[in-house]
Amino acid sequence: MTLDELEAIIATRAKASPENSWTAKLLAQGRDKVAEKLGEEAIETVIEAVKGNKEGLTSEAADLLFHLLVHLLLLLLLLL
Repeated sequence: MTLDELEAIIATRAKASPENSWTAKLLAQGRDKVAEKLGEEAIETVIEAVKGNKEGLTSEAADLLFHLLVHLLLLLLLLL
């Protein structure tokens, strides 16, 4: 999957009902919650990297990229 494909999935999920989409639910909680979740994922990524856990690092890096794209989408929406 490319980042462009992930971005498209996130944009679609952002338009869904918060009851049906984790992405929409997170966005509905606002900028502070989205930023908090991004920070949590960044910390978890660093922890797995320091531990040398390749599988954990891969998983957390994917989560970090996902939440970064959600945050960027939110910033874009706030600028419109």
